[in-house]
Amino acid sequence: MYKLRKYQEDASRAAVEAFKDKRRKNGLLILPTGAGKSLVIADIASKLDGPLLVFQPSKEILEQNFAKLQSYGIWDCSLYSASVGSKDINRITFATIGSVMNHMDDFKHFKNIMVDECHFVNSKGGMYEEFIHAEPNRKVIGLTATPYRLCSNSWGSMLKFLTRTRPRIFTDVIYYCQIHELLAQGFLAELNYYDITNMDMTRVMSNSTGADYDDKSLLQEYERSNFYENLLSTIERLRNPKRGGKRKGILVFTRYTKEAQMVCDSIPNCAIVTGETPKRERENLLNRFKAGEIEVIANVGVLTTGFDYPELDTIVLARPTKSLALYYQMVGRAIRPSKDKIGWVVDMCGNYSRFGSVADLRIECPVNSTKWMVTSKGRQLTNVFF
Repeated sequence: MYKLRKYQEDASRAAVEAFKDKRRKNGLLILPTGAGKSLVIADIASKLDGPLLVFQPSKEILEQNFAKLQSYGIWDCSLYSASVGSKDINRITFATIGSVMNHMDDFKHFKNIMVDECHFVNSKGGMYEEFIHAEPNRKVIGLTATPYRLCSNSWGSMLKFLTRTRPRIFTDVIYYCQIHELLAQGFLAELNYYDITNMDMTRVMSNSTGADYDDKSLLQEYERSNFYENLLSTIERLRNPKRGGKRKGILVFTRYTKEAQMVCDSIPNCAIVTGETPKRERENLLNRFKAGEIEVIANVGVLTTGFDYPELDTIVLARPTKSLALYYQMVGRAIRPSKDKIGWVVDMCGNYSRFGSVADLRIECPVNSTKWMVTSKGRQLTNVFF
C-alpha cells in the first residue's frame, strides 16, 4: 500500500468529486511529469463505486498504471488491449482506444471515463471524440502534464490550452500543481541546463505549417555549424565528465535516424531506438540501459512519454523544436527524483533559449476568468501566435 502525498490526495479528491457532481462538465487534472500520476489514477479508481474506464496511450503506460492499481489491493480490474493480449472487462478497465472502438457496444455501461495523456485527444474528431459522444451523460476527466495542443491556420501557429480549443472536450481545470512547487518540496530532481548551441537558428526556416522547422534548411545549418562533430564530442565529454562522477545514463534525442545511427556507430556502448524498433527489442535495450549495460541511448521520435527511469540524469537535446510539449516531455525524462541526483540537460539546438527552464512554467488563470494559460517568467506561451 502506498501513502499518497498531499497534492496527490488533493488531485484524487478533486477528480472523485467531479465524477460525482452532475453539474460539473469534463475536467482536467494537470500534474507535472514525475508527480506520480499512476498513483493518483489508482486512488481515484479505488474510491469510485461504479464502472470506470481508463484510457492509456500506449502498452507501456497501460501496464505500468495497471500494476499500480493492483498494488492497492484492488482486484476488480482488468486490461482491454490487443497490444497486451488481454480483452477483459471489469468494474475498472484499463484500455487502449483502438481496441475499444472495435467493440463499442460492450462499453455502453461506462459513464465515468479517464483519459491519460489527454493532450493527444483531438476535439475535432477521431476515436476519442466518437467514443465520448456515443453515449449520453458520459463524464470525462483528462490527465496531462502538458495541457495544450499545437494548432496551425492561415494566421500562424498557436499552442492552445485544452480548455480554450473550439470545439473542446475539456471545459474546466479541476486541479493543478506547479513544477516549481514540487521541486521546492524535493519531489522532483533539480536540473542544471547547459546551452551549448552553436547553430544559427535564424538561418533555419519554418516548414509550410509554421509549426516546426524546415528539413532542408535545418540540414544545411547542421552542415554549416559542424553539428555532427559537435554532437559526438559532446557525448564523449559526458561519458567522461571532469566533475561529478560517472553519469547514470545518457539519453540523446535526435530529429533524424541519420544522427542517431551516427552516434550509435561512433560511440562505444551505445544503442539506437526508433519508432521502427520492434517492441521486444526495444524493451530489451531499455532494460539493459537501466541496468547500466548500455551507456548511451540515441533515440528518434520515442521515449518522450511512458519511459520511467528515475536514475537517468543526463539528457542531450540534439534536435530543435517549436513544440513546448515536446521540449517539456524530453526534459521531463530527467526530472524524476532519485537519491543524490542532479540532472543535466544539454541543449545543442536553441531550445533552452526559446522555452527556458521547465521550473519557470506556470499554469495560470486570471481572477474571475476561464482563460487558462501557460506562462514562463511572465511571458504567455499559450493562445498566442508565434
